[in-house]
Amino acid sequence: MRERHDEIRRRGVEVVAIGTGDVGYARAFVADESIPYPVLVDDEGQAAHAASVTNSSFIGMFHPRTWAATRETWRRGYRIHRAGKRVTQLGATFIIGPSPDGRSRVFYEHLDHDSTDHAPVAEILRALDGAAGPARAAADAQV
Repeated sequence: MRERHDEIRRRGVEVVAIGTGDVGYARAFVADESIPYPVLVDDEGQAAHAASVTNSSFIGMFHPRTWAATRETWRRGYRIHRAGKRVTQLGATFIIGPSPDGRSRVFYEHLDHDSTDHAPVAEILRALDGAAGPARAAADAQV
């Protein structure tokens, strides 16, 4: 997401990450990875629980199905940082925005199945483009 942040912002939306570690961990991650968007902290896992985001087993984190993606990530220069408080917490990606009736609506949801499963950026961009129509209609209705 960091690499495509400008492209996402040009669509009129903001990326917000919710981290699984404590505030110190989040600060170090933002600095080390040059994250250009806000990172909130879900220290107790309340947001993850509310969004039905699951955990991996510790053994599942090292399952052979994750090996290829782990190697590719390492090859691209990404490194594992110190473990956060909830190391087995899986991630998720949501696109949330206004619907024509003014309420918030989930336009896209991807719940990670393992530690290397992430929403494909191309899929996220398509979902953002699809959400743009209802978001514009909601904005027009509020004017």
